[in-house]
This record gives sequence, C-alpha cells and structure tokens, in this order.
Amino acid sequence: MSFQPIVPSGGLGGWVFLNATMDAQRKAFDAGPRISSDTAYFEARIRDISTAEELVNDRRLLRVALGAFGLQDDIDSRFLIRKVLEGGTADPDALANRLTDRRYKDLADAFGFGATGGPETQSPGFGKDIVDLFRRRSFENAVGESDQGLRLALNAQRELAILANDTGQGDTGWLRIMGTPPLRKVFETALGLPDGFAQLDLDRQLDVFKARAADRLGITDLRQLADEGERDKLVERFLLQDQIRGITVQSSSAIALTLLQAVQPFR
Repeated sequence: MSFQPIVPSGGLGGWVFLNATMDAQRKAFDAGPRISSDTAYFEARIRDISTAEELVNDRRLLRVALGAFGLQDDIDSRFLIRKVLEGGTADPDALANRLTDRRYKDLADAFGFGATGGPETQSPGFGKDIVDLFRRRSFENAVGESDQGLRLALNAQRELAILANDTGQGDTGWLRIMGTPPLRKVFETALGLPDGFAQLDLDRQLDVFKARAADRLGITDLRQLADEGERDKLVERFLLQDQIRGITVQSSSAIALTLLQAVQPFR
C-alpha cells in the first residue's frame, strides 16, 4: 500500500505542517512499492537507451522520464514526445522550442537525444538525477490530491531556486515563468492578476508581471529568489491569495444557492 502524504489543511497552515514533516513524509513516500519499483527499473535500464524511440517504447521508463518534468499526463502522447526528444533544442525551430510550455524544452535538454555529442543517458549519474526529480514531483502530485495550492507551492519552491541561480536572466527568466503553467499560476495568483490576463499581448503581459512583482513583492531581479526567504514570501502570498479566492468563490456560491432556494416556493 502506497503512502499518501498527510495534509491536515490547505493554505498557510497546511504549508507550515508540510514543511515541518517533509523529511519523514518524503522518506515514507519514496519507500512505497510503486515509486521504489519504477525508480529502480529506470536506474538499471536507462544506460541501455540510446534513442528517443527506445525510450517512448518502454512505458515504465517513459513514466519516470515524463514524471520528472511534470509531463506525466502525456504518457499516451508517444509521437509528440518522440518528436520533442529527437528534435533537441539547438535549432530555434525545433519542436521543443516552439511549444509554449517550457517543460518540453527542459525534457529535451536533459535527455539530449538531439544533441551532436550523443544522449545524456550514457552519462554517469544521469539515471539518479532523473529519479531524484521524479521522486520529488511524484510527492508534489500526491500532495496535490489533497490540495492543489500546496502542490503548486512545493513546485515553485523547487523550480524558482533553479531558475534564480541562472545568472544574467533578464527578461528570459520572466518569459520562462510565463511559459511554465505551474509557475505562471503561482505568480498570477500572488500578484492578483485577473482571469483572462493571458489573452493580452505578450509584451504587455511581461511589463505587468515585472511591475507588479516589484510593487507587491519587491522583486526587481529574479536572482533575488535564490534566497529561500524571498521564495517563502512569494509562496506565502500565493497561498494567502489562493485562500481568499477560494473563500470568495464559496461565498458567491452560497449566496446564489440561498437566492435560488428563496425563489423556489414562488414557482
């Protein structure tokens, strides 16, 4: 029987509890039969894989590979994944570079099937690195079964630490956030951006993202997020705003239900 992360509540309270119990919960989760079996298989087999076709034809390997990048829902889209992997990222017109979701580019970069030097699957430690990512994301997804806000918060803490350490980001870092759905959701909520914001011109979106981040979070350079305290501030604001939105929706639904019940006798 697999371990299901314990999340007694959502929002900031759930976040505090989750962080206080993280090590013990992660250890129990990683020891579950499904996770331990899939990760052991991946580490044992991945060095034998030299083409994207071989990877997508092995469903167990593909499950770990996609899960490590948050793309587990694409497990049945083998043709798409194969094209993403084979095309690599060196060519600006490669499929991975043309897709809006930046996670495909990260996947193609990591495996390197389209690179001139050959795939990274042969590199020492590659299997372990992918497995570590897979474990973390799998835990986040399991948390998300209880509370999606906490899943997004965990994802943001991990992803933003990596992004912030890529020096000299400039607008590239902001565009990466805007092109990665989980990160975009965290920022849009934390910054109080309205529904439909994504329909604006991309340059306008970028300007608003940067202006609101500076005004509401004091973030003028994404390298500030290398500091855990800065990431915590962003995540806590996201969770608070997410709670407020949830309360507002529930209140609106309650009012609508009350009005409907009130008019029933007159029908």
